[in-house]
Amino acid sequence: MSETDVKTRLLEAAKPHVPFDGWSETVLRLAAAEAEIEPAIVDAVCPRGAVDLALAYHEAGDAAMVAALQEADLGAMRFRDRVAFAVRTRLELVEDRELVRRGMTLFALPQHGPDGTRAMWRTADRIWTALGDTSRDINWYTKRATLSGVYGATVLYWLGDESDGQARTWEFLDRRIEDVMQIEKLKAKARENRLVAGLMAGPLAFMGRIKAPEDRQQAGMPGRWQARN
Repeated sequence: MSETDVKTRLLEAAKPHVPFDGWSETVLRLAAAEAEIEPAIVDAVCPRGAVDLALAYHEAGDAAMVAALQEADLGAMRFRDRVAFAVRTRLELVEDRELVRRGMTLFALPQHGPDGTRAMWRTADRIWTALGDTSRDINWYTKRATLSGVYGATVLYWLGDESDGQARTWEFLDRRIEDVMQIEKLKAKARENRLVAGLMAGPLAFMGRIKAPEDRQQAGMPGRWQARN
């Protein structure tokens, strides 16, 4: 039985209990007992305990989103609509918002905050990758940082949204994306302005040496310096 199979079985057994006891060690052990998985195997696939199970749940959600995006007719959409569609798809695939709420509570703890940040970054990275992003310079980072912020804010709004079909959440998402688009328009105008371009020549040359990570498994790690010729 592979590690993925073990985590899948643990998740299926854990989901009914998470709304009541959170992503906790109690739930992890209960899920292991119900799935008839030996404690030693659980410790091997979840060495940090319940936090690894919560991260596996987030990863499964990302995988489902990517699969859905691959099936969607993205080419018929405006670019901004593709981004909104991707974020909306990620959230609409959640079967129980309480599972996400409990995850947000876990990752709000200081010791698990970096895990939550990396999880959102990877979601943003997978969205950009699915949408065909080819940037390899500093834009690789700024796109993911911006979308991480949009995604995180949207999740928080979505968790408290009781409107029909979460309509208010999708309106909120559209407004956040519009804000980002306005910033991009201002950046484009600044690049066209010769005076601004001259003043920014030095900083832009510096930032131009920042490259996206080569290892896709380290998608949240710092970039590298471009080697001199």
